[in-house]
This record gives sequence, C-alpha cells and structure tokens, in this order.
Amino acid sequence: MSHVAKVDLKVKDLAALKEACKELGLELVEGQTTFKWYGSWVGDYNRENAALHHGFSPSDYGHCDHAIRVKGAGKETYEIGVCKARDGSEGYVMLWDFWQGGYGLRDKVGTGCKNIKREYGKSVARKEVKRLASQYGGSFTEKVDPATNETHMKVNMY
Repeated sequence: MSHVAKVDLKVKDLAALKEACKELGLELVEGQTTFKWYGSWVGDYNRENAALHHGFSPSDYGHCDHAIRVKGAGKETYEIGVCKARDGSEGYVMLWDFWQGGYGLRDKVGTGCKNIKREYGKSVARKEVKRLASQYGGSFTEKVDPATNETHMKVNMY
C-alpha cells in the first residue's frame, strides 16, 4: 500500500537541510529526480496530510527535485522526495511514503519526520545566530552535553 504524505515543513535553505540530514545519518542527494516509495498509488491514503491534498497528484508520486536517503540503507528502504512547493511560494516541501515505516526510514526521521524537522530548525537557527554574531562583532560557540545530547549555543557580544 502507499501512504504518501507531505511533511509539515517548508524548506527554504537546502544547505541547512543537508546539515540536518548529516546529523541524522541521512544524505541529501541534490539533483536526484526520483525517490523510493511503494511505487504505485492504490487510492488508499486520503488523510489531511496526504500529498494529494497539497498540490501533488498521484502521478507526481516518486518524482522530486532532490531526495533524502538513509546512508548505508538496504534496497528496500524508502526515501524522502524534496519537491518545489506547489502553492506558489518559494522553497521546497518533503513527501514520503510512511507505509511500514518506510522500511527503516522512519527509524531515522521519526514519526511525522519530527527528527528531521527538529534538526532543520536547529541548523537554520545556528546559521542565523552565527551571521548575526559576526555582523555585530560577537562570537558564537556551541557545545553538546554528552549526558543529555542537548545542544547549547552561546553568543558573546563585545
């Protein structure tokens, strides 16, 4: 069965997405025009987040501008398609088939792709904080607490 859904995230910075993927053991493959999914739509998924409700027809499924894959994954592991937004706005949206957990994909990206959304947000924030610190003569440091795996960012202004 196919369960192609749109991830609730607008991607405006591919470099930040690439960094987020790296943090999760994923790989953003720029220019890859197809992504791995069930392979045919059988009319079985129509919920609110279904790609077909967001400007993507079932004939679009499997087609993308870039793709995200799990590094070292087996042939059966599904991928995420990074597709130009269809709502007239700039940026990209992500489509994925979560049937059977994407055969290992959900283990990396989380339910509803929460892990990739979190890491993308951190990457965008990190980039902007570094830019502002540099612009105003400050410095930026970042540490990861090994006990909790939490990231702590600090800006010093002089």
